[in-house]
Amino acid sequence: MTTKVLKVDLPAEIFDAKVNIPLMHQVVVAQQAAARQGTHATKTRGNVRGGGRKPYKQKGTGRARQGSTRAPQFAGGGVVHGPQPRDYSQRTPKKMKAAALRGALSDRARDGRVHVVDTLVSGEVPSTKNALKALTGLVERRNFLLVLERSDALTWLSLRNAPEVHIVAVDQLNTYDVLAADDVVFTQGAYEAFVGGEATGATVAETIEIETSEKAAAPAAFADVKTAKSETSDVKAEMPNGAKSPLKSGGAPKGYEVKGNADSGLYHEPDGQWYDATIAEFYFKSAEDAEAAGFVKAGSKESVEATGFVAIPDEDFSSAAKAGDDGEAPDGGYVIKGNKDSMKYHEPEGRWYDATIAEVWFKSEADAEAAGFVKAGSKESIEASHAEEDDK
Repeated sequence: MTTKVLKVDLPAEIFDAKVNIPLMHQVVVAQQAAARQGTHATKTRGNVRGGGRKPYKQKGTGRARQGSTRAPQFAGGGVVHGPQPRDYSQRTPKKMKAAALRGALSDRARDGRVHVVDTLVSGEVPSTKNALKALTGLVERRNFLLVLERSDALTWLSLRNAPEVHIVAVDQLNTYDVLAADDVVFTQGAYEAFVGGEATGATVAETIEIETSEKAAAPAAFADVKTAKSETSDVKAEMPNGAKSPLKSGGAPKGYEVKGNADSGLYHEPDGQWYDATIAEFYFKSAEDAEAAGFVKAGSKESVEATGFVAIPDEDFSSAAKAGDDGEAPDGGYVIKGNKDSMKYHEPEGRWYDATIAEVWFKSEADAEAAGFVKAGSKESIEASHAEEDDK
């Protein structure tokens, strides 16, 4: 196998930033503090068993007066000002974390300790020996931070048990891990994802020969990695007629209360089910203005059909279903909630049962499934949701 060390143009805004040591210290301390469980607890004199009786009379003994043998000065007594359960986490703004990470990467880059390789292991079977040979051939130092894509299962399995290598996913790169390692090694895919998925213009600068068996690499997929910066993040949606942009605070302009979402093409009225959870890119004065701009009401038949679900009219449901009266369950043992927008049903002990607005009710799960509904939280419903996101 041949491991290629790639020569890349490191972006100055990431790898040549100002190194702010107090900022990095604050971020690292906050990260370590957040990892503390905070479950420590000591017993005060009120928690210790016993000591209810006065040990001896108040006067006449020549000794100091005592009221309990569980006072702090006695063996077996309570602890004064001991640790109690608490939350150690600190609030660290995202901009501070990002600035600290840039500073840590810049420090490593200035010393030539940031490396980009095409791959560390090939073949269909993970190999710790071959992967370590490729890593140790880069530099003499032996403390590596390896940044991988989540889909790079082959390299992940090869090095996950190596004590000299710490692996992180590209979307989990942090200041502490960068500073704790001598060298930071990116795979080519992870590097491109980290800097924004743009072309890096990488060229082969050095080739390291590693004697291993040559096989076609076919790593299994863990999960699709989300790039740190979307290719379309700089593209702004065109302002529709009759709409206004959100305020700087994200709130609605005065008199504009209808939310519009450019990604889905749906609008939400203030009394809508998903109004509070929707991030508005436009605001309209009324539903008529939103529809005139081409938006569809969320939850309507048109919006359901647009998202890939088939809206089933009330009369097309099986006779086992009943419509509720003002959101209340019909009499006769109808306890299963059905939602036509998502085509999912919810049991009384389900996680989202209380938060779900039922449009139809069923007596049992079998009746709901016979009508074409899928159990909320089941494997089928999760796959359907993922398929909908992929389509978008």
